[in-house]
Amino acid sequence: MKNMIFVIGMALILSCCQKDNKEILVSKNENKTEIIAEQTPRIEIDYGKYYAEAKGYALQNNLNTDKFILIDLGLHSGYKRFFVYDFKENTISKSYMVSHGCGDNPWGGTYSKDKPKISNEFDSHCSSLGKYVILDRGVSQWGIKVNYVLQGKEKSNSNARKRAIVLHSWEAVPKDEVYPYGTPEGWGCPAVSNESMKEIDELLKTNKNVLMWIIKS
Repeated sequence: MKNMIFVIGMALILSCCQKDNKEILVSKNENKTEIIAEQTPRIEIDYGKYYAEAKGYALQNNLNTDKFILIDLGLHSGYKRFFVYDFKENTISKSYMVSHGCGDNPWGGTYSKDKPKISNEFDSHCSSLGKYVILDRGVSQWGIKVNYVLQGKEKSNSNARKRAIVLHSWEAVPKDEVYPYGTPEGWGCPAVSNESMKEIDELLKTNKNVLMWIIKS
């Protein structure tokens, strides 16, 4: 058609294609095709055994039997992996992004987004696995200036309080999922976004002695 102009040179066309059951985002121009990002389907994990054990542990130790928090560091840090579980409804009521410790890597990076190093040692800058009880609300220098003291209840996290491992928010933590990118890594605290911490803070104001269990599935 005489009046139609086709602009080809600089135009980018985004398309999706399938390869080995993975969705790949592709950028095309007249000279080349470039893979921008590979979107791997989320792996659904059955946490039923953890919920059952957590409920029994809460009952035996006079902890909160309404709410429970499970953090799975086995998941890529670009996914939501901080889960608030409702014992009465038997369902996950909320999920959030959460950081883990950087270990030997530079603070604030995402070097261990899919393979965090775990340690209970001082100055390791690592996250520690195991059951914690969420205790007193305090003042933080990070995020919305609120933190919660974490008491490690197992050999694997017995140094939590001495290491100043607390639940707090951090501006660097995203609110929404960013996979295949990761969440910035700190010095071992489970840090969430400011928006998430506002919701978690309201939850913990009305639910005392909540069990938090950090696992690596």
